[in-house]
Amino acid sequence: MRDPSSVELVDGDVIVAYGTDSAWTALFFQAAAVVVDVGGPMSHSSIAAREIGIPCVVNVKTGTTTIREGQQITVDGDAGEVLLLA
Repeated sequence: MRDPSSVELVDGDVIVAYGTDSAWTALFFQAAAVVVDVGGPMSHSSIAAREIGIPCVVNVKTGTTTIREGQQITVDGDAGEVLLLA
């Protein structure tokens, strides 16, 4: 995802984006987790996800090019891992 204004999430969806800023915040409340190509512990993605209480993994580098739309994944924010499923 690159433009938050064009995104419609359903329950269980994970945001996979290159990066996020405050324009993405409303979507975080609908998301099950967040995976971001760039960022660190003080990035918007990390702070917003932590405050909302959803898992987040940042600085994955290739999430937007590796994870396909509709692909099932597991996001473990504590371990910093994104597992690609079926």
